[in-house]
Amino acid sequence: MRPAGPHDAPVIADLERRSAHTPWSVQAVSSSLAAPGTRALLVGDPPIGHVLFTVAADEGEILTVVVAPEARRQGHGGALLRAVQDEWRRLGVATGWLEVRADNEGALCLYEAAGWAATGRRKAYYADGVDAVVCRWSA
Repeated sequence: MRPAGPHDAPVIADLERRSAHTPWSVQAVSSSLAAPGTRALLVGDPPIGHVLFTVAADEGEILTVVVAPEARRQGHGGALLRAVQDEWRRLGVATGWLEVRADNEGALCLYEAAGWAATGRRKAYYADGVDAVVCRWSA
């Protein structure tokens, strides 16, 4: 696992394109990585997964986390979440947030196993009308 920088935006966007329901573009990744408080991690060599997250005061948010389809169910998603949570603890983050598609059972199970709790729902949050489940993590 390693930190990702702006030069990794094409790799992250490619993983998004291959793996995410609504993939981020190179421009979206680049813009996010340029924003204060936004960080990213890559797992694998070559990369097979990533997470983009923010830190603001004592709160964090996971913006996107992806593991390539061929590398799923091998512990990479959990490793990415643990790395973010470890970084948040180091930085004094008390609460983390994320949204996940309500129909993404694999991700919901992964987050629950990593200590995230569903706290709410955003109706028709995604462009195709699927709800988002809002999840919270506490240090």
